[in-house]
Amino acid sequence: MTRRRNHRVSIINLNTGRGARATSHPYPARTPVLALDFGAVSVLVTTSASDQVSAADVEFARQLAREAHAFARSVERSFHRMTAGNGVAA
Repeated sequence: MTRRRNHRVSIINLNTGRGARATSHPYPARTPVLALDFGAVSVLVTTSASDQVSAADVEFARQLAREAHAFARSVERSFHRMTAGNGVAA
């Protein structure tokens, strides 16, 4: 993702682990919702309006997919570099 030009006021760190999951929820009567669940905390990613999709929404969804794919590749590389290629105990 490109760097923001304005100063961040706060950062929220949500760690993956057991119970963390990402799910996409398509709906027939509204735009889709991406749910990121981290135990007791959930983050819902939605479009700018629940009944329509803008070009900016499409671009953000594509950017999110690219960055999530890059994150997955980095996590996989880190996993395979760990001791004996076994990663960490599940």
